[in-house]
Amino acid sequence: MQQPNPFGGVIENLSVDEVKAGLEAGTILLVDVREPNELAAERIPGAVDFPLSTFDAHALPDPQGKTLVFSCRSGQRSQRAAAAAQAAGVELYRHMAGGILAWKEAGFPTKQG
Repeated sequence: MQQPNPFGGVIENLSVDEVKAGLEAGTILLVDVREPNELAAERIPGAVDFPLSTFDAHALPDPQGKTLVFSCRSGQRSQRAAAAAQAAGVELYRHMAGGILAWKEAGFPTKQG
């Protein structure tokens, strides 16, 4: 469901179940906007690193036909990333609600490094 983003633009909240299914089906490119030290500690398998601190919407990886979805620790920075992309003229507005915390709460796997 799309709704106003508190950081600007619109946002579509995807559940961890939707994201997991999309990763397994190869239809989602998950872009993790957490910082390198956070990513080194724990990550979602298959997620691409793209720290918010050095965010450049025009340098985002090409999703190659997949749906690009932002993720972070709890869902706040991923919304900021979507807002920043939209402000730069890049139509990306999906994020994983609840971030990696919700992912782990659902019992889904993570890996170190």
